[in-house]
Amino acid sequence: MNRSWHIWLLFIACVTLVMAAMGWATWTALRLDRAESATRRAAAIEENVRLALWRMDSALAPIVAQESAQPVSAYRGPQDAGDPARQPAPSAFLAYPSPYVRVHFQFGPDGRLSSPEVPARRLVANASQDDRSLQAIEVFSRHLEHLARWVTPDELMARLPAPSAPAAEPPLPDHHLAQSQAVAKGGELQRIEPFSRGNVEFRKRGAIVSNSNVVAQTQALMQNAAVLPAIDPSEAIGVPMTPLWIGEDLLLARRVSLSDGSYLQGCLLDWPKIEAWLVGLAADLVPDASLEPLVHANEASQPRQLAALPASLIPGDWVPPDPSDRWSAQMSLAIAWAGAALAVVAVGLLLLGVLRLSERRATFVSAVTHELRTPLTTFQMYTEMLAEGMVTEPRARHEYLQTLHREAGRLTHLVENVLAYARLERGRSDGRIECLPVGQLLQPIAGRLAGYAAQAGMQLEVEIGELIQGDPVLANPSALEQILVNLVDNACKYAQGAVDRRIHLAAERVGDRMELRLRDHGPGISAPEHRHLFRAFSKSAAAAAQTAPGVGLGLALSRRLARRMQGELFYRNLRPGEGACFVLVLPCGGSRS
Repeated sequence: MNRSWHIWLLFIACVTLVMAAMGWATWTALRLDRAESATRRAAAIEENVRLALWRMDSALAPIVAQESAQPVSAYRGPQDAGDPARQPAPSAFLAYPSPYVRVHFQFGPDGRLSSPEVPARRLVANASQDDRSLQAIEVFSRHLEHLARWVTPDELMARLPAPSAPAAEPPLPDHHLAQSQAVAKGGELQRIEPFSRGNVEFRKRGAIVSNSNVVAQTQALMQNAAVLPAIDPSEAIGVPMTPLWIGEDLLLARRVSLSDGSYLQGCLLDWPKIEAWLVGLAADLVPDASLEPLVHANEASQPRQLAALPASLIPGDWVPPDPSDRWSAQMSLAIAWAGAALAVVAVGLLLLGVLRLSERRATFVSAVTHELRTPLTTFQMYTEMLAEGMVTEPRARHEYLQTLHREAGRLTHLVENVLAYARLERGRSDGRIECLPVGQLLQPIAGRLAGYAAQAGMQLEVEIGELIQGDPVLANPSALEQILVNLVDNACKYAQGAVDRRIHLAAERVGDRMELRLRDHGPGISAPEHRHLFRAFSKSAAAAAQTAPGVGLGLALSRRLARRMQGELFYRNLRPGEGACFVLVLPCGGSRS
């Protein structure tokens, strides 16, 4: 159509709107998917951090509980036995050393620093000690000297809670709420409520607790305390061990009040070893984790902190794998985009086909109108002249009647082509395919074709070899005649000005096919015209006025009729000036007779 641009403009606008909506929906879906993935990863990190903290505290709890459960007398070494003649017993801290405690210490009321693991020199000289014990005492002595340089009793006293008001337990972080519902009994951590990760995590924690030697070391300390002067428990107000940082040293300390004054007891922990041990316990949960000391008191409420020690877990740059399947969302979006693209292409092709069909039909109506106007005008004028007696000579009347007959045949041929094409469009077929000898099939048709050509001043020559006269051909005689009439009609119209006014109809068998070739000596068909030669309604009214009459339907109809007979119709290129040649291929019915 001449003004189809506005349809395409509307189509482009609709496609743009749909693609914009799809793009926005895709961007939103991807953004939400990324946000959900980030949330899932963050939740996975927090879950693993919570499990790691619980596992670390499960491992630290027996150690801290062990140190808090030590009797007051365990910190009084053999040098305090009171009887110099009495054989001193070695400290249980020496017999059962903790791998995570560097040295135990005690500040007396006079501020003197001592350790049950560092006996007096006279006791060392009198006791039979092996080299290993002597080396251990030397190591404990160095750690005790380190404490004497960096830790003062006044500073330690200021950092510990008063004995008259035992320190309340600090509030546990959220990740320890479940742990607070478990109790230590017989060296085993008994579970009160189930946990989300199931029995695997609890077996790990149970193995950690059961591997500790809390019970054995505590019993040894109690036995060792029996050889020391007894202390009336009523004279002591014991408080739990309080973990705290003094500089870069991690201590467990408590204040004990006795009848002779206040004592400061505790131990120096081996923080590098504890950190490596705890990080190794949680390596499967947070591979790149580390522990950061909480040195200042105001850092005690920071997240991801241990309940047993003032330290915070840093998960590092470890990112857990996304538990969700992101390919499903991306695949769904890809399928949606592919479907939208296919829909746009399909609608575009459908719209293009509809517009082309509409344009061809408009062209056909215009061409038919032009084709009908000329013979109708001739009919009207000639019939009026004959009816009013204006033509009196018999010869002129005969010519007028022949013209009317020719125009009537032209109209009949046009109407038959249109009706035949309409029947083919509706899926109907005229007649049935018969198996006839090619000579018998073409003989009656050739006579009518010759008369049709003679009316246009052309001469039809039929060339059928004697050898193929009896070869059977599968064809519909009426459809075959209509095809050949259309081809002869085109030859008569387009080769009208040729010097050689012959039209050749030849038949030749090629394998199991029969070729019927119809050739004229006209100007032929150019390459641009050849591209839309068999397209229906391809001739406009302007083209019909400038060229031979017709509506551009004959060749399209002829090809469709040929294909209905399992054949084919095509144009064979000839050299310039040799005319036009159309080849109709039909299947043969059997072997040669």
